Amino acid sequence: MGFKIRVLGAAGTVTGSRILIEYADRSVLVDCGLFQGGRKMKARNWEPFPIRPERLDAVFITHAHIDHTGYLPRLVAQGFDGPVYASEATCALLELLLPDSAYLQEQDAAYANKTGYSRHKPALPLYSVEDAEAALELLQPAAPEQSHAFDGLEATWFPAGHILGSSILQLDIRASGNQRRAVFSGDLGGYRGPFM
Repeated sequence: MGFKIRVLGAAGTVTGSRILIEYADRSVLVDCGLFQGGRKMKARNWEPFPIRPERLDAVFITHAHIDHTGYLPRLVAQGFDGPVYASEATCALLELLLPDSAYLQEQDAAYANKTGYSRHKPALPLYSVEDAEAALELLQPAAPEQSHAFDGLEATWFPAGHILGSSILQLDIRASGNQRRAVFSGDLGGYRGPFM
């Protein structure tokens, strides 16, 4: 069975969490985060995605923080239209976070154009509120600690205690008679908070 994991972000930095898993003839992404920080780090968000986004079969999310989800609208704007699986609480938080992130992108571009500080003429947002709304249409809420089948794999979300809905994601991948298990922690901690 062909099985490959490619780390596309959150390596050498803690932002931009993106992990590409290729198995059989499928490609799925675990997390879809924005790179945050200084100019060089943010510039990584503008780099071409390593495969054509329309070739991705699905995205699986560990939790709602923008460094794990904020690239979703950009991915959708570039052609991804598959399901985005996340815990129920993560889906609810994304209804707030993704449009807000897009609004900030638009405001930053408008300010750059108004003041002329950008080297790009015109300065453009990484994505729009419309792109964020299109990404929200793809969300597929998943109940915790129940396996969800998807095209040769089973995904299970276990509570991670970081923020509401944050999860440890377990993927059991079956193809060509073989099975692999990959476990992704996302971010951990905060179990003692009153809402956890």
